[in-house]
Amino acid sequence: MSCSAGERPKVLLLGLIEHAHAAWASVEEIADVLTPRSTNRADFLEEAASGAFDGCIAAYRTFDSFNVTGKIDGELLEALPRSLRFICHNGAGYDQVDIQACTAHGIRVSNTPTAVDDATADTAIFLLLGAIRNLAVGMASLREGNWRGVSAPALGHDPQGKILGILGMGGIGRNMAKKALAFGMKIRYHNRTRLDQSVEEELGAEYVSFDELLAESDVLSLNLPLNQSTRHIISRREFAKMKKGIVIVNTARGAIIDEAALVEALDSGHVSSAGLDVYENEPSIHPGLLANPRILLVPHMGTWTVETERKMEEWAISNVRMAIEEGRLRSIVPEQRQM
Repeated sequence: MSCSAGERPKVLLLGLIEHAHAAWASVEEIADVLTPRSTNRADFLEEAASGAFDGCIAAYRTFDSFNVTGKIDGELLEALPRSLRFICHNGAGYDQVDIQACTAHGIRVSNTPTAVDDATADTAIFLLLGAIRNLAVGMASLREGNWRGVSAPALGHDPQGKILGILGMGGIGRNMAKKALAFGMKIRYHNRTRLDQSVEEELGAEYVSFDELLAESDVLSLNLPLNQSTRHIISRREFAKMKKGIVIVNTARGAIIDEAALVEALDSGHVSSAGLDVYENEPSIHPGLLANPRILLVPHMGTWTVETERKMEEWAISNVRMAIEEGRLRSIVPEQRQM
């Protein structure tokens, strides 16, 4: 840390503390908290360059703070003080932060793994059941006063015996697999690293290649982070390899799917339905998705519970405290584990 003797460390607060007020109070006991006055990126860059945040060792940031700072990239890091050594992100996904640029500046980044696993997997199961049972059509008709519609919607399918393909078997994927077993589904997965055999046996999950996952799945759930290698990992070529009538579930990041290709696959009937919590250019939604009555759409509410939001804040705050007191992070992102 770069504090002089007797000087309290400083922390930059980017976003709001909504729930974990007691945990944040413990940070205020050991550090001075600075909050930007800016409301947009241009002003924030100017404020940072003026030296307003000099001496800050760590920054706590939320997903919504993007509206003020924009992406945490090389340009922004150049404006921030050289004292900054830790960015503590509140969220499991951290695609708003350029990890390569942070590494180049000697800044370590943390996220909140495991804190979101239950809530996100619960949302994925909700979307899976709603999509496979074709409930979205009936739900919309009911609100329009048409009971099940002018003509009844197509029959859905039971999840029992169906193959759930999970792309990305991290904490959320494993949590979802356990819950899907209760519905009698067969679990296949593909992951960057194969799980230990004991974990596979516990989950009843079979490791397959990416192409096998596409070809065998009745439902495909996307549970992987967004980065350069996963952007549009599902597009026209991948949809062509899938079973006709497959169901797509996405609670990860919207840009993992080429949304234009998804709309085409839905319109052609190759994909029968989808359950989506995330979108490529949210909050803007592709008009083809909004127009399709077979899609179950949720406005990025995968972690939208009091308990999970509090857990995420507490986890991110624990990273801030550890950065101040020990000069390290509780949950450094995987790309920086060698730092």
